Amino acid sequence: MRNDVNEPLGRAPAAPEGAAAGVQRFAPWLGGGLALAGLALAAWALPKLSGPERGSEPYAIARIEPAPANAPPTVPAAPGSAGADLAAETSAVKVVRNGGGGYDALIIDVPQALGVRLVAAPDRRLAENSRYGVLPRIGADGARAADVYARPIVVSPRLRAGAPRVAILIGGLGLNPEGTASAIAGLPAAVTLGFAPYGDDLEREAAQAREAGHEIWLQAPMESFGGAGAVPGPHTLLAAATDAENLDALHWLMGRFAGYVGVVNYLGGRFTSDTRAISPILAEIASRGLDYVDDGSSPRSVAREAALTLNLPCAKADVVIDADPSPEAIETALTRLEALARSQGGAIGVATARPAILERVARWSAALEARGLALTPLSAMASRAPGPAAQAAP
Repeated sequence: MRNDVNEPLGRAPAAPEGAAAGVQRFAPWLGGGLALAGLALAAWALPKLSGPERGSEPYAIARIEPAPANAPPTVPAAPGSAGADLAAETSAVKVVRNGGGGYDALIIDVPQALGVRLVAAPDRRLAENSRYGVLPRIGADGARAADVYARPIVVSPRLRAGAPRVAILIGGLGLNPEGTASAIAGLPAAVTLGFAPYGDDLEREAAQAREAGHEIWLQAPMESFGGAGAVPGPHTLLAAATDAENLDALHWLMGRFAGYVGVVNYLGGRFTSDTRAISPILAEIASRGLDYVDDGSSPRSVAREAALTLNLPCAKADVVIDADPSPEAIETALTRLEALARSQGGAIGVATARPAILERVARWSAALEARGLALTPLSAMASRAPGPAAQAAP
């Protein structure tokens, strides 16, 4: 069967051996006739291709093929360069077959058809060597990790313009190898993954997540209110620590792996409620070209308000999907997330990578398009205007 899948644009199937042999036997007789026919065809076709019938518009024929599986990801050109301008133009290319885009036309959305490939990390423009490993920085050309490492927004042409958007962050990755592998392989690529800093194989797992198309974020442990879990691990950001101590801890956290778009709090009820403590941390995050997201777990958090005063792109989650991990509560939370996305134009949901969560979120998010919503990476929501406070499932 001949179609656009098994016969790529511009490539015809090979002739059968018998036909090839026949052509070779008659080649001496056909050569002259074919040459004359070719000249006649060219004289007829050239005016057709460049004249009024085509509106005198330039056009090109190109073969579109998936990149080889082992090809290195492309590093984007510097902003403002000719290469960057070309990338911006081609990133949204749609190829229209069978006419001028009417109802019978076949539209191939190139990013959707070929898959999204994130750039390699670390990008040397954005890498600063430190005693804790490679830290992100803003490049000399102004490039930011939040932009370079972000997953592009790919919206299906089947959705109406301005369709509500939903971003989902699944956190706690890197702590359990099986759960991490399940999240990377089982969730739609547009679901964002948050990595805690305490895993044994973070660099490899973070790279695998990005190879699968997932945008990744660094979860920074922050001090909670009281109890044994107030300090979840070493290098936790503490409300009573000095700015220098917290910045040193933040640099240790940032050096654990590469390729993250921004920082999201891991716990942190006490720390995120203290403007004096969190402001220097947010300023450092901004100075390194990252974004910040508050996970919405604490109603007392002032992180988003403090980030806005620092011109730090930020957002706050709208729904903590697994605040109550019971199946009924998770369903209620997802229903609320969808309703908020419709009423606000977009909404963010967060959850921890547990088996029940992964299964339910995978099925729910895969069906969003059919319900008229677009699943987008978390970075797409990090600059939106202030909205309602995050709300956990009742």
